[in-house]
Amino acid sequence: VQLQASGGGLVQAGGSLRLSCALSERTFSISAVAWFRQAPGKERDFVAAISGSGAGIYYADYVKGRFTISRENAKNTVYLRMNGLQPEDTALYYCAVPTVYSSKYVSDRNWYDYWGQGTHVTVSS
Repeated sequence: VQLQASGGGLVQAGGSLRLSCALSERTFSISAVAWFRQAPGKERDFVAAISGSGAGIYYADYVKGRFTISRENAKNTVYLRMNGLQPEDTALYYCAVPTVYSSKYVSDRNWYDYWGQGTHVTVSS
């Protein structure tokens, strides 16, 4: 499985970005996909995840109400819409796919087997 993350950039505080994660596999439609982020010197943290059906959607508390995850199966793509960005959202954002989906471990980075290369998001104050 290959994942290609894109859409990052430089934005002012309060601004918006939409990240995209394109998957290579035809099994995309049954794959859960998650977004994680890693700021310099910090651990890789869970941001959001969506199940293969789209019925299961999960967010980290610090992005609830600001970020929205969605998927478009016809394009093998998952999106992360980020509104109200703040300097503390500055990080390298990764998308990831697990071999087996489990809602119990959706926020555990060790559960994910395939990772994209990451896309930089920088929010200026």
